[in-house]
Amino acid sequence: MTDHGRRHPVDPRPAPDAPDVVVIVLDDLGFAQLGCYGSDMATPNLDRLAADGLRFNRFHVTAMCSPTRASLLTGRNHHAVGVGFLVDLPIAHPGYSARLPKSAAPLPRVLRDAGYSTLSVGKWHLTPRWERTASGPFDRWPLGYGFERFYGFLQGDTNHYAPRLVRDNHYTEPPAGPDDGYHLTEDLADSAIRMILDQKQATPDKPYFLYFPLGATHAPHHVPGAWSDPYRGRFDQGWERWREETFARQTALGVVPGNTELSPRPPWIQDWSGLDGDERRIFARMQEVYAGFLTHTDAQIGRLLDFLRRTGRLDNTLVLVLSDNGASAEGGSLGTLNEHRFTARSGDSAARNLAALDDWGGPATYPHYAWGWAWAGNAPLRLWKRYTWLGGTRAPLIAHWPRRVPDPGAIRPAFTHAVDLMPTILDACGIEAPTVVDGVPQQPVDGRSLLTVLDDPDHAQLPTPTQYFEMLGSRSIVHGEWKATTDHVSRGVEDEERLLPGSRDFAADRWSLFRLTDDFAESHDLADQHPDVVRKLVTLWDAEAERNQVLPLDDRMQKRLTAMIPPAWPPPARASYAPGGTPVHDEALPLLFGGFELTADAEVPDGTVAAGVLCALGDLNGGFVLYADGGRLAFACSRAGDLDRVVASEPLGAGRHRLGVRYDVGQGDGRVDSHGKFVLHVDGEDIATTPLGGPFPYTFQHGGAGLSVGHDRGLSVDPERYRPPFAWRGPLHEVVVDTTRGRGRAKRSADDELRAALHSD
Repeated sequence: MTDHGRRHPVDPRPAPDAPDVVVIVLDDLGFAQLGCYGSDMATPNLDRLAADGLRFNRFHVTAMCSPTRASLLTGRNHHAVGVGFLVDLPIAHPGYSARLPKSAAPLPRVLRDAGYSTLSVGKWHLTPRWERTASGPFDRWPLGYGFERFYGFLQGDTNHYAPRLVRDNHYTEPPAGPDDGYHLTEDLADSAIRMILDQKQATPDKPYFLYFPLGATHAPHHVPGAWSDPYRGRFDQGWERWREETFARQTALGVVPGNTELSPRPPWIQDWSGLDGDERRIFARMQEVYAGFLTHTDAQIGRLLDFLRRTGRLDNTLVLVLSDNGASAEGGSLGTLNEHRFTARSGDSAARNLAALDDWGGPATYPHYAWGWAWAGNAPLRLWKRYTWLGGTRAPLIAHWPRRVPDPGAIRPAFTHAVDLMPTILDACGIEAPTVVDGVPQQPVDGRSLLTVLDDPDHAQLPTPTQYFEMLGSRSIVHGEWKATTDHVSRGVEDEERLLPGSRDFAADRWSLFRLTDDFAESHDLADQHPDVVRKLVTLWDAEAERNQVLPLDDRMQKRLTAMIPPAWPPPARASYAPGGTPVHDEALPLLFGGFELTADAEVPDGTVAAGVLCALGDLNGGFVLYADGGRLAFACSRAGDLDRVVASEPLGAGRHRLGVRYDVGQGDGRVDSHGKFVLHVDGEDIATTPLGGPFPYTFQHGGAGLSVGHDRGLSVDPERYRPPFAWRGPLHEVVVDTTRGRGRAKRSADDELRAALHSD
């Protein structure tokens, strides 16, 4: 018997000249915040990329994070693939399920099947809630959607000094700690370089797709002072003047047409000239830190690009750089030193921000700038993230491909959208979008390839498609030269609910009308002059909404909450945890806000003083810790930076003990302990108590806090008393969290769910 006639399997192989592809997604970056789009904040590496490539000045996204990423990676409208809103609130309606359907195989899966290596480093935020624990399921983690390697974080934000990280399909710790000078963006750049190096040294001729979505420049605006301090004094003129100066640079650069009108400051943005000296100092420092954060981010992107230049492959690499939405106003009118204060219902004040000013941007803060800077950062556009006005949906897009771009430095004015990026990449790679994947017919791709726009200045303009937008009830539609936009005000950001003019009722929403061909920034409402056009566009929006699964349209979060997809494995009311594992994800923990008892079965060895962490969740920005220090049992709880601490008066003796704390829910009746109290207990006996200074947090941290057993990680919850890891000095048998006594009170709040989700995105 011979081997004659046998055929060896042949793996798919891209064309010999197929490009490498790098997609860089910046988070919450406004239209006006890159140097090459008019900013005076230093972004030299991205500016060089634009000078050697192309800038698009009419590129559009969905106004929020998860939906834009879904459109980018599928080429379909976000509702059409189940991501009409954030994956943190999956709803049992097709357009909001937070689950990409099998009929929309994502870009990494298609490229992998065609022979590409597929790598992802950074923020994911496409895994539905309840599926982000260490138990998965993993089919909606990055590897489940077609990436072969992943390093980054799953949720909408994370601490840049002490992040919750995932490598491939498991949680992992950062390679260094806050005291070692660790910063997430630097780590992500290191990891991206390492992944590409490994891939190229193993298969030099095999092309790769790197998806590089950074946590920056989303809050927290975390950056060492060495990056923010050079900006001191740069923004003392205030947001109105900075916006005017930026607009002048934009028109000089040509990224904004010369006939564009800069709208005046809306009344809900504070008049800089009316602020006192301390207020100006606070607000200016917020922008200094943001600018340092952006420049630091640009430097890490620069390291990746320099690596690609050194390898000699950048000329045949298609690099796309975009933002997922406009600048974020979730810091509200005052800004905040700790964004979790919004969901903790703790409130902010200028005095509190002033007291923290020297630490702004450091590990002791979780900051977000005031919305005046978001308004300025989207110049010359109206409003910001979460709204379908252009300030939420028009974003920077840089395309760099020296081998294909004939006129580097040019600006392309074609109307483009995030749905166009997948077909553009496939076209560039010589790959056709599949019609069937795993036996499932694929739904039509909504986007179109932009390759002719890249290749040929004579094709710089394309016919404008009909494109709908919807986010949290804010609606708009582009059709030909026209754009119609509603005045609907969404819920979830307290200052917007209180101050923004507009409709809170769909039946009362007003549609404004703009002719985009001569009104770049939605400055002139023509609805009264052209009511027939408005009616036509509203009818078109209804048809697109029906076709793309936007309906039912509802911004009442209580109704949405009742339709939330529940966890397949609900968190228990009582659970036992042992040391030695990774931190237990928040979504796997019992619901704590209705009252709980936490008990550790631990030993104090003979001849030692009781010390160390029994368990800790989160850190000083939000979390709690049960520990012993100097022999005495203690419990501390940080409510978004407000610390409640209770300490035993007597030291623990040697031997095995049951050590714990109980949270008794308050009655809300105005008494000292109206918010509840923490009660320490040892071996069944209550030994110390303290009242809560405010409401117990509905959620401690938007990006997840994680329960560590037997030690702490990252940043301390109680930095005056210990530094992580501060491991328990002795045997620790188990930690039990029991919520059965308060189970009936642990009811989900629609407002709290929405605020937590919005501030995490």
